[in-house]
This record gives sequence, C-alpha cells and structure tokens, in this order.
Amino acid sequence: MAHEITKERRAALVRLSAQIGVTFSELSLLDEALTHPSYTNEAKDAVPHNERLEFLGDAVLELASSTYLYAQYPECSEGELTKMRASLVQSETLARLARRLHLGSYLRLGRGELHNGGADRQNNLENAFEAVIGAVYLDGGWEAAQDYVTRQLASEVLSVERTHVARDYKTALQEHIQQKRHVSIVYELTGETGPDHDKRFTTRVLISGQPMGEGTGRSKKEAEQQAAAAALAEIIN
Repeated sequence: MAHEITKERRAALVRLSAQIGVTFSELSLLDEALTHPSYTNEAKDAVPHNERLEFLGDAVLELASSTYLYAQYPECSEGELTKMRASLVQSETLARLARRLHLGSYLRLGRGELHNGGADRQNNLENAFEAVIGAVYLDGGWEAAQDYVTRQLASEVLSVERTHVARDYKTALQEHIQQKRHVSIVYELTGETGPDHDKRFTTRVLISGQPMGEGTGRSKKEAEQQAAAAALAEIIN
C-alpha cells in the first residue's frame, strides 16, 4: 500500500529515479527501498522499511545476473557461471555500486544509525541496492528489473571474464599444504547474525588444530572461502 511522501522527499526521489534511469509509477516503492528499519522504529507514522523489498530484490538480482551470464558466456560450465555470479553479486560489489549511485545520501536512517555512519555502512548500502531492485521489479515488472540490473552490473561484468573467476580458496589451501603429512584442515562455524532472510555466517579454519583464518559471508560456503583466503594470506606472507 502506498504511503504519503513529503514534497521535498518526492523531489529528491524523482531526481534519483532520473539518475538511475527508471521511471516509477509508484514512487513510494522507491521511498520504501531507501528506508532503513531504524528509521521506521523511530517514526511516529507507519513508514514501511526496506527489508521485504531487499528480500525480493536479492532473488531478482540472482535471476537477472544468472540470465545475463548464461547468455553472455555460452562456453562456461555451471561451476564457472556460479563462480562468476558470486563475484558479481558479492557484498563489496553491491555496496560499491550503491555508492556510485549515491544511494547512501537518500537513505532514511534512525538518529543513532545516522550518527554511527550508517549512510556509508556496507551492509546498509548492499541492502538498499537490492531493495531498489525489488522496487523496480514490483513497479515495472521483470523486463524493467532485468534491464536495470544488467545496466548496473555492466561495468563489473568486464572484470569477470572466465580467466578472472573468483578463486576457489578452499581448494587452493588444500593444494598448498597437501604435500605435508598428518596435516588436517577443519572449518568451524563460530557465529551467525541477522534475520533468517539476511544471515551472516562467521567461520574459522583450523590447520592441525591451530586457527589460521576467519571469514564472514552470506552463506556458510562463502564464509569458509573467506576463511581459507585469510589462511592462505597468513601462510604465504
């Protein structure tokens, strides 16, 4: 359901929609996509926040990026396409794209979150980027959302050629130490944060019982890869 938007906020959102190349029939969707839960918690009126749109946008992003890569790289295997997609939609990439669009300056944040640098926090920017995708999808449908995602990822795709696929750090770590006998590698989940639809997992890798690296990701597999990368950096350096 659409909610009321002030004249000043509407003008700002119109400028942003022109900047990102999307015309919204329902501008309140874009407003919702850029409203952090901390703002809603402090607001006196029932202002919706962006968690539901982020959930939807995450799914649209995965399908749109998968569709693009499938068509763009017909020679790549399923495993290669999966790694390429992971490189495209990782948290750092989405936050960087959000900064390029200046989404942080349009985010509505609670006083505490704003004071603590929430407008440039990676997690907030990543979620806002995905929420905007969700808003574009609800407002304009699949074709509009696919076009928007493709345009936003275009500059990143150039660096995700087959020879630049994200490394499998777990395999690289295994290969690096496999010549040593009686050396074990164990990945241990040490923490989980966030709601069910936006979990963050923290994992550490132990080599022969000694902790050698820690990583965080949106899945256990991603966290393990980051932990393996940290261990490799520690061993090599």
